Amino acid sequence: MAGPLADLETKISATDTGGLDRLRLVEVPFVPEVRLHLAEDAIVWWARMEAEAGAVLPPPYWASAWPGGQALARYVLDHPEAVTGLRVLDLAAGSGLAAIAAGLAGAVSVTANDIDPYALAVIGMNARANRVDVRQADGDLLDGDGLDADLILAGDVFYRRALADRMLPFLERAAARGARVLVGDPGRVFLPADRFRVVASYHGSASDSVEDAEISRMDVLQLLS
Repeated sequence: MAGPLADLETKISATDTGGLDRLRLVEVPFVPEVRLHLAEDAIVWWARMEAEAGAVLPPPYWASAWPGGQALARYVLDHPEAVTGLRVLDLAAGSGLAAIAAGLAGAVSVTANDIDPYALAVIGMNARANRVDVRQADGDLLDGDGLDADLILAGDVFYRRALADRMLPFLERAAARGARVLVGDPGRVFLPADRFRVVASYHGSASDSVEDAEISRMDVLQLLS
């Protein structure tokens, strides 16, 4: 069975590019400086992957540009001083959008972390498409403190209770050792808003997912010390 990278490359290079079950390299609407391999329809793409695998697979979060990640990417591109010369970790990176933006904005090194091997494969593809260097780090990092990163970027990490309950302690440990923590969030119910201050807000929907269809505001927030 082909690995995730070979599998994605085969699907993208297929001569039949029609239909909703495809990945395409496209500009991100809210961050047109960045191009990503995104699904025409993430739900249809997910169904195709499961049908081909003959098994239940985790949702392809990496196949969409989530609003929190778009807010972070917009922020670092508009404020390159926030990343220039720093070591950056994009946590639960998905498509790698925030990581790629950090690389474009002048970060000295960028690491993108995700637990999904398909996410890591597409992050590498997306980084190459944007001509930036992004190191992929697999596995669950939430019991640590963010490696040696000077800046932690975390987009859309408070959408589930179980994840939120682990995420905040991780981010607090990273901040305690001196890292700056920026979170991109469109008002998720499990965001502990009292632990953050808003540093930028963007209006207008940047999501193509059904669950986020009503989003009209995306915030970038910094963890309070």
